[in-house]
Amino acid sequence: MRRESLVAAFGSTAHFTLRVDRPSPTSNPSPAAELYVGALSGTSVDGVDVALVRFEPQPTLVASHSLVFPTALRSELLALCVPGENEIDRLGRADVALGQLFAQAVNELLAQAGVAPRAVRAIGSHGQTIRHRPGFTPAFTLQIGDPNVIAAATGIPVAADFRRKDVALGGQGAPLVPAFHDAIFRDARSDRVVINIGGIANLTALPAAPTAPVLGFDTGPGNTLLDAWSRRVLDAPMDRDGALAARGRVVPALLSALLAEPYFAQAAPKSTGPEHFSMAWLKRHLDALPAPPSEADVQATLLALTAESIAAAIESLPQLTRPDIFICGGGARNPVLLGALRARLPTNRVDTTEALGVSPSWVEALAFAWLARQRWHALPGNAPAVTGASRPAVLGGLFLPE
Repeated sequence: MRRESLVAAFGSTAHFTLRVDRPSPTSNPSPAAELYVGALSGTSVDGVDVALVRFEPQPTLVASHSLVFPTALRSELLALCVPGENEIDRLGRADVALGQLFAQAVNELLAQAGVAPRAVRAIGSHGQTIRHRPGFTPAFTLQIGDPNVIAAATGIPVAADFRRKDVALGGQGAPLVPAFHDAIFRDARSDRVVINIGGIANLTALPAAPTAPVLGFDTGPGNTLLDAWSRRVLDAPMDRDGALAARGRVVPALLSALLAEPYFAQAAPKSTGPEHFSMAWLKRHLDALPAPPSEADVQATLLALTAESIAAAIESLPQLTRPDIFICGGGARNPVLLGALRARLPTNRVDTTEALGVSPSWVEALAFAWLARQRWHALPGNAPAVTGASRPAVLGGLFLPE
């Protein structure tokens, strides 16, 4: 299908303004500096984030840009996360359309930053997770957003398909960001925990002891259920600033039932996805209640589920002593969720990664630029202590534009 018909099928895009966070790469970078782009669309399925990153060798965010998904493409991606009819044809079209959207985001980022494509070593593209089944036999994970399309449309090599090598080595293929967190956020002065709250929330434990291994796992739902409930009752992609949750009250019986989900008690390594913590999963619990809660009470309970599952996961880390906690991802923009975490963990410092000099909105995009650099230099990108893989491995394939 040609690009014009894909745009007609899935709609046009909305834009955020480019944000330049650091001086441009022309401002006397060192001779060893390398430029990479990190690109991803997370489990919240709210848009494509791209970040231009300079490594000298430490990463510096040069510029960032976002594209909101066309409504039809977002609906199709959400539908593909749940088994349905004619999935192969639908997935094939969405794979190409998403690759085109990633390429558009990268091209706009570079044009607005005044950087030529030839100056960029590689793009690290996560793509969009459509199915994540680490517990199946055989286990598998599937991300779409054709890297061949991205490479052809940008003229830049693309590193992609980062998760499946880890799965092939017996790992979960997720979470991937703890290896990056370990590279830039570990501090010998204090134990730290980094929580990425996207659609699914994941935890990275960074002991102060330099020889202690990084640990990490998916804690459970982050924004996925909050966003799904907002789409249902507000006809909005999210509960902005937690406003609906703030109007509600936690339903203890519902919260207890949700927290009884076996995943929360499962030992790490573990990972999950929105195909597990889905609206169907929530509906089963709502249907079991003697009376339906209000819409606001359901949202308040879902927010409490995210906060409680994250807090319980942190408390399950006996090797850390009152760690400082830093939040990134979309959940860092929800003041009600941050307040719930601070109330649940009153003796811990709870802040966002802004306090560490990295915008919470761009940590993941930085991570995929870092993974692109790891792939370019044939360096390991996984953390076996996190994923359960049998060994460190170079992750992803390299797709050339020629």
